[in-house]
Amino acid sequence: MSPVPERLFIGGQWTEPAGGHYEVVDPATEEVVGLAPEASRAQVYEAAAAARAAFPAWSRTRPEERAAILDRTADIIARDLPAHAEIARRESGATASTARGMQVGVGVARFRRYARGALEPVEEAVAPQINEAGPMGRAGIFGALAVRRPVGVVTCITSYNNPWANPAGKIAPALAMGNTVVVKPAPQDPLSVYRLAAALAEAGVPPGVVNVVTGSGPEAGEAAVDSGDVDMVSFTGSTAVGQRIAEVCGRGMKRQLMELGGKGAALVLEDADLSSAVAGIGTTFSFYSGQICTAPTRVLVHRSRYDELTARLAAYANALTVGDPADRATVVGPVISAAHRDRVEAYVELGRKEGARVVAGGERPGHLDRGFYVAPTLLADCTADMRVVRDEIFGPVVVVVPFDDEEEAIALADDSDYGLIDYVWSGDVARAFRIARRLRAGGVGVNTVGRNMEAPFGGFKKSGVGRDVGSYALHAYSETQAIVWPG
Repeated sequence: MSPVPERLFIGGQWTEPAGGHYEVVDPATEEVVGLAPEASRAQVYEAAAAARAAFPAWSRTRPEERAAILDRTADIIARDLPAHAEIARRESGATASTARGMQVGVGVARFRRYARGALEPVEEAVAPQINEAGPMGRAGIFGALAVRRPVGVVTCITSYNNPWANPAGKIAPALAMGNTVVVKPAPQDPLSVYRLAAALAEAGVPPGVVNVVTGSGPEAGEAAVDSGDVDMVSFTGSTAVGQRIAEVCGRGMKRQLMELGGKGAALVLEDADLSSAVAGIGTTFSFYSGQICTAPTRVLVHRSRYDELTARLAAYANALTVGDPADRATVVGPVISAAHRDRVEAYVELGRKEGARVVAGGERPGHLDRGFYVAPTLLADCTADMRVVRDEIFGPVVVVVPFDDEEEAIALADDSDYGLIDYVWSGDVARAFRIARRLRAGGVGVNTVGRNMEAPFGGFKKSGVGRDVGSYALHAYSETQAIVWPG
């Protein structure tokens, strides 16, 4: 049965694309999952104009009304969760459990969270100030309010590694604050975002408040950034693309929220529980085949534990089941595309040339005759100057570097262009916290790779600009206005 071509969602209408369609491919089977629309630059500008036209009315809606629409959206997504999870699995290559729980399930949770967020206070009293008489007027006591106001039209450019949670994490808080949005999904897995748009439409979001445009090349994304109707760009993706977007935003003085690359350092101290460390570091292999910016891909281990940790990580990697994401026994599925598989494999070969020792993986899985698979790979005997240690590989590849003392560990961790999330494993929690406070990273996990979804999320250095998640996302999608009056 041939897949049904998708249409763009512009101004509340499902619109035929000017550029026809392109194929969305299942990374596990290499079969066509669906046909995504190719928007023209003019259609992207039309979407931004629709968002601009819808902004005045939507920004003045009562918070309770916005909350109700977000809640209904969560209900509608949850109602059709199995079908959504199937599409997400097929277009992203995620395992069935990841597609269901971490993609669609988290998407539902984020709409629920920002339905509550729409009701959070947006006004904060500022301490009164006593002013003496002068050129600005008579003496008096001046009161003030800091009021969070919507930014306006927000372009949301989402990543390919989570076609539900990542868009929901942008759209829901933006709408909760009274913004309107133009969503430009990653070209590899855009089908889920059209399902999300349909859920929002069914929930009663007014025409123009949410618009979705797609394209296989850079044109649609460029138009969604440079449109004069766009006030803010929220982007998740590579640092290189983020830098180009930031240049355009700078010319137009557009607000930015950038969640970019990572090369998470996992500091494993001499007193660490290695079972816990291996399980945490092993998520680089097992969670979405390492295509996650928060992964602990750069392991820094005390020399006294180096051999043991390396052996245990190799055993962990070798025990993982690589295969069809539809099979419940599968732990490691494919990477997103043939091009990305080739890129990851090229990095492994580069590591060999640089002097790294491959102790697990390093070869394409031989039992699979189709799909874009990379075996979980562990590179030991690495040094800080190697490109496999410095570059974000974005695949199931972990590098191991030894250190001799705590100061060297901190220096190695911070010797990176990135600073998203680092990790510290130690039996002495007070010591781990002390080290965490010295790391130049937006987040630090102490003896865990788990997240608190109310904590701020974002990076130092080239890992991004701004913070979101929890109430921090509401702040990210708002401007602060001061209102002052004489007492």
